[in-house]
Amino acid sequence: MVELLTLTDIEQGLRDLGVGPGVFLEVHSSLSSLGHVQGGAATVIQALMNVVTEGGALVLPAYKISGGIPLTDEDKAMGMAQKIRILGDDEKNGMGIIPATFRNMPDVVTGEGFKRVSAWGRDAATHHVHGFQHLIDNNGLALMIGVDITSMSTMHYVEQYFPDYVKQKMAPTPDARAKYPEDEWIIKSWNIGFVVPHPWHIIQDRAYERGYVTEGKIGNATCRLFKVKETIELYKDALINEPHELLQLER
Repeated sequence: MVELLTLTDIEQGLRDLGVGPGVFLEVHSSLSSLGHVQGGAATVIQALMNVVTEGGALVLPAYKISGGIPLTDEDKAMGMAQKIRILGDDEKNGMGIIPATFRNMPDVVTGEGFKRVSAWGRDAATHHVHGFQHLIDNNGLALMIGVDITSMSTMHYVEQYFPDYVKQKMAPTPDARAKYPEDEWIIKSWNIGFVVPHPWHIIQDRAYERGYVTEGKIGNATCRLFKVKETIELYKDALINEPHELLQLER
């Protein structure tokens, strides 16, 4: 177990993992997974900036959403399976301390809407307008620090390929939607996270098999570096060609 993780330690760990100058990098993280970091979240962000350089970019989620909120008996009676509140600009979101610290740093720009991102570096103005799409289109990478593929926001960018019967299964009932307006709440009658094993873990295994993931340690954290476009293409292909097997649903 690492007792104290320094800026230099994190920089070296990132380089060993395959992060380098000029890359567009999506980042998801658990600060606590690293162990004791000298300087906390700001040190992690500075290490990322130093390694990626201004010739690359950091793109982090700044979604204005709460964590999952427990369902009431009335919610369950309306067939609800998930309830998340869309937050105001000044409310604390569920993204964690590293994205929150990053969002308030100099030269970081943040987009609009509840699925906004914060970006720094090359093309930051484009990233913050288009979310993660510009990163996907330019062979970006996704860094998972102490978390796995289930935290990878870019996976959602191919979920328009869910079959209609899956979209219908997710859709809330009219009564639920009347109680929880769409501009204030994200509600679903079914959630992919309920499936065991999680479908994204199946995609992660396939990404490992094809060499789309590099794994290493930074401090106490298991870290994964994904090739984004290739990995989400695996998900897209599975949603098109084997959705009921992947999601364990009947037609």
